Amino acid sequence: MRVSAALLTGLLLAGPPALAGSVEQGLEKTKELGCRTCHGKDGQGIMPIYPNLAGQKAAYLEQQLKAFRSGRRPAAQMSIVAKDLSNQDISDLAAYYASLKPCQ
Repeated sequence: MRVSAALLTGLLLAGPPALAGSVEQGLEKTKELGCRTCHGKDGQGIMPIYPNLAGQKAAYLEQQLKAFRSGRRPAAQMSIVAKDLSNQDISDLAAYYASLKPCQ
């Protein structure tokens, strides 16, 4: 079986596979990190300036948390929270918020 060069290149450029996130671990991390203070207990921002995270796609949430962590997306409070997160922490948080029902 031959693998096309385009397919192989695409796989290589995609990078390593995402870590599987744990909804249960993500819930615990929201409590430890204080995420609920701004994003609410149910992932609904408590004020209009805080985004609703419930029901967002996990890949999007991971991308944003990594951008906060690296400084590519500057935001004072989020950069402080994200700076010490591991890739597994980020996957867990993303899995948790993705599992929640979005607001209507």
